[in-house]
Amino acid sequence: MLEEAVMKDVTASNRRIERAEWTKFFEGFSRRHRERPATLEVLGGQGAQTEVRGLPLAGIACDQGGRAITLFFGSESGPQLEHPVEAPKEVWVELVGGGVEAALEIESEGGMKTILGFGTAGPDQATKGFEIH
Repeated sequence: MLEEAVMKDVTASNRRIERAEWTKFFEGFSRRHRERPATLEVLGGQGAQTEVRGLPLAGIACDQGGRAITLFFGSESGPQLEHPVEAPKEVWVELVGGGVEAALEIESEGGMKTILGFGTAGPDQATKGFEIH
């Protein structure tokens, strides 16, 4: 479960992760969700594009200054993929059913959103609970 000091309440189910806590948060999030089948969508000027569907999450890393976040997918025995997010501005986590982490949203300075969801459901499940502009 996420520590209250790491999060700032915004709505009943979405929580903003403070920039100063990104590295610690991503380390814990990666441990909790490693090898879970994931869906990754990027929402931007060209609409929604699914980048990953069904690959296991290998981890998430953030550089020390928070200038870039990289999501890693795959396993040692299967395909591997990394997805960089440049100039991240905000990180949000969607919590459901008593604090279960269901999705992660990273918004970039330019307004692009990268949304990570879990399971084998369609890509619309990854965005459930996040407002799409």
